[in-house]
Amino acid sequence: MPALLGLAIVLLSGCANTEPKISFKPPAYVEELPPREEEDNFGNPGSIFGRGDNLLFSDRRAMQLNDLVTVIINQTAQTSSTANKNTNKTSNGTLTPPTLNYGGASEGVGSIINSWNNLANIGLNMGNSTSTFTGAGSQNRQETFSTTIAARIIKVLQNGNYFIEGSREVLINGEKQIIHISGVVRPNDIARNNTIESQYIADAKIMYDTQGELKRSTEKGWGTKLVESVWPF
Repeated sequence: MPALLGLAIVLLSGCANTEPKISFKPPAYVEELPPREEEDNFGNPGSIFGRGDNLLFSDRRAMQLNDLVTVIINQTAQTSSTANKNTNKTSNGTLTPPTLNYGGASEGVGSIINSWNNLANIGLNMGNSTSTFTGAGSQNRQETFSTTIAARIIKVLQNGNYFIEGSREVLINGEKQIIHISGVVRPNDIARNNTIESQYIADAKIMYDTQGELKRSTEKGWGTKLVESVWPF
């Protein structure tokens, strides 16, 4: 048992001191896609409508699988809520034991019954019981998040909409910033400069996270979280 406890402490300390890192290995889709083959035959030599990489008249918006589109994230959330709760409960009760009555002529039986009534004449009075609860809470929160990130068309849906996904990792002085976004967009919502605002993304999922010493120093330890999860008060 002590050996297992020591091993657990070593593993936890090792996890706590792990520095954030970034892998510069290309994404899986980059390695899976074959390289593009160069074509020297443009078909219409001298024509301004020829087929090349730098056409004079062309739409630069993302249209095909794996095309890139720039997402402008500008999210503002503001919430305000107030709650009040008051409960008051009062109860009382009295318990009186039953008595025996004898109307016969025998004095002996009457004496026994009177003695029994005197012994059993023990009542219960619960008095007044009062329970009162008062609770109040309020919350005001405002958040603003603005950035830009390039996303890739992962799938072209049957109705012509695009499912896009993109991520970005930045490592600055041991602090790692991660941004990830995904969702469904309409081609018509993509602007001429190949940008789209996040408010036009359906089923949008936006994640912003940081890793490093700064985040660990502002978080509760696992021991504190464990105690708070089982503490009933």
